[in-house]
Parts: sequence; C-alpha cells; structure tokens
Amino acid sequence: MNQAVFLDRDGVINEVLTERVKFVNKPQDFYLLEGAGEGIYLLQQAGYKIFVVTNQGGVGLGYMKEKMLHSVHDEMQKKLRSYNAHIDAIAYCPHKPHENCPCRKPKPQMIHDLAEAWDIDLTQSFMIGDREPDIVAGKQAGTKTILVGARDQDKVEADLVFEDLLEAATYITSQIEI
Repeated sequence: MNQAVFLDRDGVINEVLTERVKFVNKPQDFYLLEGAGEGIYLLQQAGYKIFVVTNQGGVGLGYMKEKMLHSVHDEMQKKLRSYNAHIDAIAYCPHKPHENCPCRKPKPQMIHDLAEAWDIDLTQSFMIGDREPDIVAGKQAGTKTILVGARDQDKVEADLVFEDLLEAATYITSQIEI
C-alpha cells in the first residue's frame, strides 16, 4: 500500500482571501503560496502520493464553470512544475455549500475514493488543511491531520499545527526512517 498526503487547495497551496485575490475562479487568480511548491516536491521525493481534495462550491453557485475549474487546476500543475513537483490526482466537490452532498468536506468521501483508486494506507497518510472541515474530513477518513496557518487554530483539534505547507512537509519527511 502507498502513503499519501491529501491537501486542501485554497489556503494551503494557493492564496485565497488576500489583498491580491479573493476567490480563485480563473487561472489568472491562482497564486502559489510561498513554500508550497518546495513542500510538495519534498513530499514526493519522500515517496508520498500527493492529492488535492477541495470544495469548489463556486461551481454549484454559478461563479465558475467546471471547465474553468479544470483550467485553474492546469495552471496549478504548470506552476508546480517549476519546482519539479506535481499533484497525482485532484478530487473536488462542485456542489453548493449547503447541498448536503456526500463528497463535500467535512465528509471524507473524496479521501476514501482516492485511497481506493490509488491503494493508499490511510493510517500512514496525512490530510493537510487550513480549516476545520479539512481536519474533520481527515480524521473521519483515518489519516493523521495537520492544520496550516493560524485562522482556525483555536477551534480545530488537528494532530499537528504548522505555519505553512513547507513547514509541514519538512516535519513529515524528517520522520521517515532511512
């Protein structure tokens, strides 16, 4: 079985709700967070499969079409290539926030589906997110959980907390026995 790191997208890999960009609804709104490319590269070099699991309610709400979402993800992969990094697979929930679909985080379906498709041992894997729904989804799926950033730190009980993805990746890769 493989080990994986499941990543939320907005706020973990790319900017969101910043002075430069509010929401990422088109490729030109996609800005990698500092250290994200390096962090993903470190995890890949350590043998982890890298997956994005992201709620994209803007599709269901009509702010963007799925085709544009795919263009945003293509831009993400393009920017990660400059760090020799890539995402192995992307799962997203396009439904409206209160539609109660089974794939929207905090429900763990996206993680379970990727784990089944890629033969992932969830007990040896991580979910990294910047908000409570990410951490709850990871816990329900059976992964270790890491909260990055300080936004929800007081109300989220993640296994570990780090400033950003690079710091989390550095910790994860330092725990591997060679």
